[in-house]
Amino acid sequence: MDNTNKFDLQYFLSDMSFKNWAKGLNKNDIAYWNSWLQHNPNHIETVENAKAIVVGINFKPQFPSNEKVDQELSKILPKIGLKTSKKQPLTKIRPLNKTIYFSAAAVVLILLSWTSLSLFNVHNTTTHKTNFGEIIDLKLPDGTSVVLNGNSEISYEKDNPRFINLKGEAYFRVKSIPSTNAKFWVITNDLKVEVLGTQFHVNTREQKTNVVLDEGSIHLEFKNGDVTKMIPGEMVSFSNKSNELVHKKVTVETPYALWRGGTYSFNEIPLKEVMFNLELTYGLEVRYSSNHLKDIPISGGIPNQNLKICIAAIEKATGTRIINKGNILQVQENPIY
Repeated sequence: MDNTNKFDLQYFLSDMSFKNWAKGLNKNDIAYWNSWLQHNPNHIETVENAKAIVVGINFKPQFPSNEKVDQELSKILPKIGLKTSKKQPLTKIRPLNKTIYFSAAAVVLILLSWTSLSLFNVHNTTTHKTNFGEIIDLKLPDGTSVVLNGNSEISYEKDNPRFINLKGEAYFRVKSIPSTNAKFWVITNDLKVEVLGTQFHVNTREQKTNVVLDEGSIHLEFKNGDVTKMIPGEMVSFSNKSNELVHKKVTVETPYALWRGGTYSFNEIPLKEVMFNLELTYGLEVRYSSNHLKDIPISGGIPNQNLKICIAAIEKATGTRIINKGNILQVQENPIY
């Protein structure tokens, strides 16, 4: 069977790894397509056309005619205190006015260019954002599933949905692409997560990034330039601000907090950290009647999609009483216990 017609322009434009190659974003994709071109030289012309579309075609600059500039300036100059002469055309005005003339024209062109670029950037980026207490399930264009926690946000360029910027907290089930080994990235203020196909949790709260790997393997590239590899069952915590790194195996004794499917999963986490999650997820403020209450450990699962049920579960697990008044949670001793 002849597959020559398969490799048309649309084929390359719809392949994410090809786009990565065209933009020089990924070493594996670059190596793959360079090798492919060596073995398929008859497709070079189509490949080059597709690459030009992906990276943007450089057109020759075209300047407006003098007549067009005169027309536009005749509308603008009166607004800035200058009047055009009825006896002489604008092309013969004095040297000083010529300077103002061309300066004004330059300002107009710059403003038009900036406005066009801003509109392009807005329409070229996809953003998903959750409200306080909201959890949403997303399916990215490449097939990757994302569960986005409350008060969180992901964004990506429409032509590169495997390059994700994250603020807040999310759980990823990355769709693997074995044919090209296309990578998937999650970018935070502290690090970059690089994966092929796996399941992992990322939390950017508390001025640091926590990553817990459930399945597969991932590479982490920190803002300080260091790189590390994770295997399933490991947790990495890194803060670019303090340059503090923790890399450990998740065990029964390891304190950590996860959420998934509308449930917080705590393992010997102090109450203050549990309540901090509620502060960020629901936009609340937490106060304590006594400091020792902050250190009460919690283990187990607590529903997190309903604030009242969540508070009731925490009260039962810690033997405390939590009063909600005007978005302020007051944690105090429960006299019954």
